[in-house]
Amino acid sequence: MTSSAHQVRPEPDFPAVFASVREQMLSTFSGDEQGRMLASPGLKTAGKFYGFATPADLVVKLPADRVEELIESGRGEPCSPRPGRPMKEWVRIPAPDEDSCLAYLLESRTFVSAIAKRHAS
Repeated sequence: MTSSAHQVRPEPDFPAVFASVREQMLSTFSGDEQGRMLASPGLKTAGKFYGFATPADLVVKLPADRVEELIESGRGEPCSPRPGRPMKEWVRIPAPDEDSCLAYLLESRTFVSAIAKRHAS
C-alpha cells in the first residue's frame, strides 16, 4: 500500500520561475530586453545585463558590498564562471522562489540603471 500523503514535494522548477518573473519585468519595464549571458537567459536595461538564470540559480549584479553581505549570510554564492576568479559585483542566489527572484531582479535593475545613468551623463 502506498500513500501519496507522504510524497516529497519537488523543488520549484527554477527555469519556469525565472521565465515568469522575466515576463513580469519586461511588461513593467518596456525598455528592458532579453538576452543571453554566459549562455543563459538574461535581462538587461540600457544595454547592460542585470540578471540571468542558470538551471538552478539566479545571478544578479549588485554593489560589491551587497554581494559580500549575501555571501556571508549564506543567501548567496560567488559567481565564478572561471574557477578562482569570482565576479565581484555578481552573486548567485540558489533557486529563489518567485517573490524573492523578483525582489533580487528589481534590486539589481535599480543598481544597473544608476550605473547606466552616470555613464550617460
